[in-house]
Amino acid sequence: MGIITTSKSGRPVLWTSLVAVLLTGAIVAMYLAPTEQTMGDVQRVMYVHIAVAWLALLGFVAMAACGLAYLLSRNLWWDQWSMATCEIGWLCSTLTLVTGSLWAHAAWGTWWTWDPRLVSSFILWAFYSGNLILRSGLDDGPQRARLSAVLVIIGVADVPLVVMATRWFRGIHPVSPAMEPSMRYVLLASMVGLTAIMTLLLVRRRTQLQHESLVMQLQMQADEN
Repeated sequence: MGIITTSKSGRPVLWTSLVAVLLTGAIVAMYLAPTEQTMGDVQRVMYVHIAVAWLALLGFVAMAACGLAYLLSRNLWWDQWSMATCEIGWLCSTLTLVTGSLWAHAAWGTWWTWDPRLVSSFILWAFYSGNLILRSGLDDGPQRARLSAVLVIIGVADVPLVVMATRWFRGIHPVSPAMEPSMRYVLLASMVGLTAIMTLLLVRRRTQLQHESLVMQLQMQADEN
């Protein structure tokens, strides 16, 4: 199933608009946003880094909420949302570590250091990855949903650690990068654009999972008959 469906639903227009906004934001970030005096052009990676980090945190909280809702209702509808969120969140978490490493190499002269913010972000990525591995190893839907829900509810405790690590612990990661007002506008545009794109990907992936579940049910009914 493709990401873009027929034009009757109007989704291609929406996708085109969002991609145009994202490309415009990228051009503004690369060529029109002010250049940071100390780091130069390398600082521009922050526009992506902060946006995907925000989405990784938001995704894990949403995934934990879906997991809790499944445990209370035993409705696999919630697990479909949790799985779709996990896949999109894992992508954002991975991009957070990659872009953070690029920035760290330019700012600190190393790709990685055991800074509290970096460690807690890596733990979040590990929970995302562990959830995907758990799901890939189980075929039973209810059992997979139950164990996944427990794992993400435990892992959501890491989210406040990521957010507050620079305030609670001594490290070299900045609490909040200093930016001119024009830089903040570019960052806001990047966050809005990436959030919209990832949200659409999430909805499309959840729809695909729903269709896969319906196909499996039909196959089981056909085998029984």
